[in-house]
Amino acid sequence: MQAIDTVGIISKPGADRARTLVPELLAWLGERGIAARCDRETAEYTTGIHAWPRETVPDGTQLVIVLGGDGTLLSAARAIGDKEIPLLAVNLGSLGFLTAITVDEIYPELERALRGEHRIGPRRMLICELHRGGRKVAEYEALNDAVVNKAALARMVNLDTYVDSHFVSSYKADGLIIATPTGSTAYSLAAGGPIIFPTVGALAITPICPHTLTNRPVIVPDTSEVHIVCTDVGEPSYLTIDGQVGEPVMRDDRIVCRRSAKSIQLVRPPSQKFFDVLRAKLKWGER
Repeated sequence: MQAIDTVGIISKPGADRARTLVPELLAWLGERGIAARCDRETAEYTTGIHAWPRETVPDGTQLVIVLGGDGTLLSAARAIGDKEIPLLAVNLGSLGFLTAITVDEIYPELERALRGEHRIGPRRMLICELHRGGRKVAEYEALNDAVVNKAALARMVNLDTYVDSHFVSSYKADGLIIATPTGSTAYSLAAGGPIIFPTVGALAITPICPHTLTNRPVIVPDTSEVHIVCTDVGEPSYLTIDGQVGEPVMRDDRIVCRRSAKSIQLVRPPSQKFFDVLRAKLKWGER
């Protein structure tokens, strides 16, 4: 790995722990001759530093530190784009499946990274395209999921869904989730979807409160394309990417989801395994 001389720092706004952690972290990096590029949220926790737009924070860095929760990490993942820069995600909250490094572990993990000894867990992303009138009008990349639901309160969506050219179902539901293995422990899990091991090449199609109770989540290979056609009349539906960005979906719009060529490089604690995180976060019993 390239030697680390510049890191990016992306932070959750309004995090009490960050008010002391950010100045300490900047001092620790400065003592080792490492420059820092901070987003505007990070700059709020200290004084005398330049604040960069979040999407430019990764430029020229060899490591990006994320201070917050899974939501902050999802935003950072989109800011990274196609740059293969490791993300060291530090959990400032209580849940967080992706931000598995605790505040107490941040400096030992940074020491490992400086020595080039850190462990990387790649997480494949999802491309989601919106087609209207035969042309592509939007494209997003998601780390967790793409969700289609109704913009109006308490309304069902009507969605014809295909895997490649094979018809799956006409879903009448509160919504439909297309989740990556990373996103299988997020909204999809809350909607009754399966937990998928991170390295499994699969996508989960999870209906949200389907009108037909026999509609169940389906796992398909991530070499497939999932096509969703909106058949609703009247009020538009809404496409949401990672719970953070998106846009309205009109009647006869087609949403195409497929595996991205890009993977996010997450720094993982050397002794921590996926099932350790599940036991801790889901409160599963110990032996």
